[in-house]
Amino acid sequence: MIDLQTQFNNQAMQGTLAMDGGALAQDDSLDTAIILSLFSDRRARADDELPDNSGDRRGWWGDLVPPVEGDQIGSRWWLLRREKNTLNTLNRAREYALEALQWLVTDGLAAKVEVEAEAVRREVLGVRVMVTLPSGDVLRRRYSLPVEG
Repeated sequence: MIDLQTQFNNQAMQGTLAMDGGALAQDDSLDTAIILSLFSDRRARADDELPDNSGDRRGWWGDLVPPVEGDQIGSRWWLLRREKNTLNTLNRAREYALEALQWLVTDGLAAKVEVEAEAVRREVLGVRVMVTLPSGDVLRRRYSLPVEG
């Protein structure tokens, strides 16, 4: 699997496409897949409380008719943007990350995915992701997620 390389900047809390000279860089690791899985908006479930009460459940339009029943892209982290930095919010951040990354295990790209969430500072959650590859090697990544505080 080769993707355009996406790099995540934890200070700015944003991803950018990497360049290789004058061209877009390519990535054959799981880094870009992990970033897109975590930072793309998954469609909210019917029982999710929407942060702005707009009725917009977001998500990728292709998830309405997925090629594999039940497949969805992205995470529900966007639901946390207006939440206070509490233990409940940390638990939801962890749950949403596991949900977003489960496809790596289902598709055989990973043997196991583990996630830990922590309060980095008042308005920032930190998430540590450990992906155990079928070879036994472990990818360890950290990401920051803004919240209300």
